[in-house]
Amino acid sequence: MVMVVWHGVASDSVEHLDLTVRDGKYRARSIVDLGPEQLEYAVELDPTWTFIALSLRSSDGRTLELARDDGEWHADGSARPDLAEAVDIDLAFSPFTNTLPIRRLELAVGEAADIVTAYVDPETFTVTADPQRYTRLATDQYLYESRDSDFRREITVDDDGLVVDYPGLFTRVPR
Repeated sequence: MVMVVWHGVASDSVEHLDLTVRDGKYRARSIVDLGPEQLEYAVELDPTWTFIALSLRSSDGRTLELARDDGEWHADGSARPDLAEAVDIDLAFSPFTNTLPIRRLELAVGEAADIVTAYVDPETFTVTADPQRYTRLATDQYLYESRDSDFRREITVDDDGLVVDYPGLFTRVPR
């Protein structure tokens, strides 16, 4: 098991994540303390770090169940064909979801890949398709770029692809 704590620089949040491997699948469980609100989520990934399922709950009672099976997405039991191009998820309140494409794509230094994620809005829990690009700059560094805005950041990761520093957004708390 890997345990990680991140501090949200912009939001002053604290996230505690436990990552385990069971039956060949990766499972992440996390609690994100946003001050007045807490978010709790569980993510299941296959052995190639491809997204399978997300269960998300807020302390104010909001919930979201998101799943992808054979390329078909479902949110709270309803089919979501608009997410057909997505493979990964993006939770704006957690740097963990950057690990999914970083691990799944296995980019060599200098390589880039355009992807689509299922972006979960932290306020409403609505899910939309979000085009992104990852470029591997060095062994431990990636350039993240939004393909539908001018947002971009150079992200530093550890040997497991977990974020160490996401400038202006998240920093890992030393253990």
